[in-house]
Order: sequence, then C-alpha cells, then structure tokens
Amino acid sequence: MTDIEHPIRLGLQSTALKMLSERFGDRLQTDAPLAHYTAARLGGPADGLIEAHSVPDLVDVVKSCWEVDYPCYVLGGGSNLLVSDRGVRGLVVINRARQARFDEQRVPPQVWAESGANFGLLARQAAGRGLSGLEWASGIPGTVGGAVVGNAGAHGADMAGNLHLAEILHRVRIGQNVEVRIEEWPVDRLEYAYRSSCLKQNLGACPEERREAIVLSATLNLQSSTPEAVQSKMDDLMLVRHQTQPPGASMGSMFKNPPGDAAGRLIDAAGLKGLRIGGAQISPLHANFFINLGEAASQDVYLLIQQARQRVAQRFGIELELEVELIGEW
Repeated sequence: MTDIEHPIRLGLQSTALKMLSERFGDRLQTDAPLAHYTAARLGGPADGLIEAHSVPDLVDVVKSCWEVDYPCYVLGGGSNLLVSDRGVRGLVVINRARQARFDEQRVPPQVWAESGANFGLLARQAAGRGLSGLEWASGIPGTVGGAVVGNAGAHGADMAGNLHLAEILHRVRIGQNVEVRIEEWPVDRLEYAYRSSCLKQNLGACPEERREAIVLSATLNLQSSTPEAVQSKMDDLMLVRHQTQPPGASMGSMFKNPPGDAAGRLIDAAGLKGLRIGGAQISPLHANFFINLGEAASQDVYLLIQQARQRVAQRFGIELELEVELIGEW
C-alpha cells in the first residue's frame, strides 16, 4: 500500500488534520518523532501529535478526531508496541491523565485511576497504604489504560483478576448513524483472554482501520494488608524480574507464551538468543525481549521478529503470536 494509490483519502486526511490544527492551535504538533514517546525509543513521525492532561481533555481530543473521521491513536507509556520507521498517518494522543484515588473504607478496598496513570507507580502507592493485590504490577512500565486493553500480567496474575470496571469512550455504528458514548464496562464485557481483550482485538495497524474505543479510567479491586507484608512480596517479585529480564530500551515481552511453553525458551532453543540485526538484538539474558542497543531502527526489530517466527516454526512447528502491537505502515 502506497500513498500514491490513495490520493483522495490522503487529501481528506490532510483536510481533517488542518481542521484539528485550527481547533487545537499550538498544542498540536505536526511531523512529531514518536521515538521520544516509546519505551524502545523507536518510531518515525506522526502526522499529528497532541498531549491530553485530563480525562475531559482526552475525550475532547478523541471525539474531535472522530467528528472529522481522522485516525486517532492513544499512547500511554509507549511499551508493548513497535512504531514503524515510516511513522503514523493520523493523530497520536499522548495520555497524561494521571489522577488516582484510593477508597480504603470500601470492602474490598479499591483504587480509581485515570488511564494515563503509571501502573507500576500505582502498585507502589497501594503498597505504601498496606493494600495488596497489585504487587505483580510494581515493575510494569506502562499505563493503567494500556494494562486494561492488553490484560497486562506477570508472576501468574493479570488485570482480569483486579479490574472491577473500566470507563470507556467508544463509537457505536448503528446502520448509517454513529453515536459516541461514555460507559462503565464491567470486567466481563472486556472478554479477557491471555494478554488480550475485545478492545485489543479491535485495534488495527492499517491506516483505514480505526480505534473505536478508548479507556478513560479504571477501578481496581484490592485487599487489606500491611505495608510491610505488601512491600516484602513486592521486593521478592522485583528481584525475580531483575534477575530474569534485561535492562535497556525494549518493548517488553515480544511474543505471547504458547500453551504449555515459553516464547523465550523456544527462541533460545532455536539458536537465536543474542542475534543482532543493525542496532537491535534478541537479549542474551531473555530471548523474548528485543533490545534497542542505541542505534536501532524499527525495521531492525521487525526483521528480528520475522527471524524468530520463521526459525521457531521450522524447528518446532509453533507459530509465535505477537504480544507487542505493530503501529503504522509496514
């Protein structure tokens, strides 16, 4: 797919971006490099970029994109995704909505957090209050919204086990009509599976596809404990994380673990641990982490992905499924 093949669509998108620029003024950056906003420090420019600093602001920006039928992508911590070197044709919204409130009197205790809140920090704040249940998340670099969408998990626990409800902004198509709604979705409505949800399944990397739903906030269930007990468990899990996961700029786990096995073990057994293409490397410590050594391009990582998939399929007959989302044109 090339830009030359779609001059009408591109003309409409250019008009829509101009309308958004007139609405948001200097807040909207054009041709903004996305490497500054991703955990792996990779990614080409977005046609447009804007930061949203509250839930009402996030709603305003996303609804404005939908009103002019312009592609809109919301980024939180920038982990668990790989942005193309060619960038993103659309508006990227950097989610800075980070407020959180704990309700320690409720049974069970709960925490409400805006979707841009750092999930690991939220877990550590819970620990300081003697609230357990999020110890597994203390080392996760992403946001609450990203964790809700991807059913983030570690150490045998995941978001599906904590989520009470999520506040969702979504666009509903009814025949020829389109409605925009804000609704509270209970955990069952998210149709959680391993590292997946109905929200994640709806998201596509192709320019003509649209993100039809955005997480605005989430309410999570916790348990009462003591700061000492929660911190002790958190320290144990963080030690395991430091011993088994590499430091440096990466996207997090690259592939989902296939049933009964581990993606890292399969890639290692295929002889690919430590393989380097350009400035990207399959980590010598954990083969399911692909590292930007400092000069990598997204294409380097993409080629490593293809190598890993091909070699594991040839040797073991297993098709590795990406946990990381590909964004942009490939």
